[in-house]
Amino acid sequence: MIDTVYMSGEVKPLRVRLIDSGRELLDQGGIDAVGLRAVARHAGVSHGAPRRYFPTHKALLAAIAASGFAELTDELRSAIASESDPLARVRRTARQYLSFADAHRTLFELMFRHDLLEGSDEDLRQHSKPLFETVVALVADTGSDEPRVVALNLWTQLHGVATLRATRSIEVIAGDFHVDSFVAQLIDLHLRA
Repeated sequence: MIDTVYMSGEVKPLRVRLIDSGRELLDQGGIDAVGLRAVARHAGVSHGAPRRYFPTHKALLAAIAASGFAELTDELRSAIASESDPLARVRRTARQYLSFADAHRTLFELMFRHDLLEGSDEDLRQHSKPLFETVVALVADTGSDEPRVVALNLWTQLHGVATLRATRSIEVIAGDFHVDSFVAQLIDLHLRA
């Protein structure tokens, strides 16, 4: 069986191409648009080709979610590396988290749908838990007495903001919402001396 697909001038392993196709369909039509046959059709391969890599629909969705975690992790690493001050690192990382969620709304939703992806044979905790541990380390670097508690508070609040923005609910509740000033206030609230 062919393990690579030549598309748009580049050769990609078929598994990667299928995940990319799944992400494109996810962006276009949401989670319901991503089926094994739809991904095969979009990738230009036989309808049975995805089954070689993804025996179930959940396995395909979980692989797409894992690709999102990898991309988010890379973006957060860059944000962290761009700042030397601990508090500035937390702020930059928070803004990047929200920026990723805004740019990849349906992917972001899928990444945190552990209920939907349960039984996929992809342990998404291996992707989401290190992200949380990164936040804990960033908070600890600011001198926080309870970095795990503060990190959990920050993450859940940021995730709530991301979710409310994705559904355009935050504007209904808060009116003219300025995410950067809100994030700065939120971080100051949790990390003030």
